[in-house]
Amino acid sequence: MTDVPALFSLQNQVAIVTGAGKGIGRACALAFAQAGADVALAARTQSDLDAVAERIRAMGRRAITVVCDVNDEAALDELVRRTLTELGKISLLVNNAGGAGPNDPLRMRPHEFVNVLSRNVMPAYALIQKVAGPMREAGGGAVVNISSTAARYAQKHFSAYGAAKAALNQVTRNLAQDLAPHVRINAIEPGTIMTDALAPHLTPERKANMLRLTPLGELGQPEDIAAAAVFLASPAARWITGKILGVDGGAETTTWC
Repeated sequence: MTDVPALFSLQNQVAIVTGAGKGIGRACALAFAQAGADVALAARTQSDLDAVAERIRAMGRRAITVVCDVNDEAALDELVRRTLTELGKISLLVNNAGGAGPNDPLRMRPHEFVNVLSRNVMPAYALIQKVAGPMREAGGGAVVNISSTAARYAQKHFSAYGAAKAALNQVTRNLAQDLAPHVRINAIEPGTIMTDALAPHLTPERKANMLRLTPLGELGQPEDIAAAAVFLASPAARWITGKILGVDGGAETTTWC
């Protein structure tokens, strides 16, 4: 008989979560800890990390905090080194750092466009490269990249961010081929999620339009993405790699109006 709770357990696993201080990253870190993992938390702000670490330790799990600019490769090396030294291994990775707002394609300079591509793709690629060896040594591992529905929607003012997340999706697919069978790599495309990053743009009119265009009739919460990340990281997803999972309330077109 299948042990369903064990299929979704992350007991005895060690995860790195980037962008772990707020929003989706924080929700993923807390969910992984609830599922049994110890967590290395990486973000730019120590106070945010400390708050998440305190909650994880209250669950009886280990947590370390690493103030880290994921665009600095030396900082990523230090993140990996500290995780191995202080938590003993690396078996899970959530690449959540990144992001960008809307852009005007007639005003955004080419170097600004390249910067959006770089900060959404390079850190994920670099960290996967750095943890692949430790994951093999740990007996295998799983990576979850946080992408966006912007990767597949055609919409105004998202040429930079949409291109960056589409690139991240393709990196996910191709690295999954490269690193199988020891490392599984999948991505999640969040739809409209209620985070601090969204709040400044969420006028009453825009929120009403988003709700109207979302078949499930409500906006997502960071915990919705965290639940999907736990699934993709867990033994329940042992035969899934190179896939992009939309967690978007059923929206098949942009809700950004």
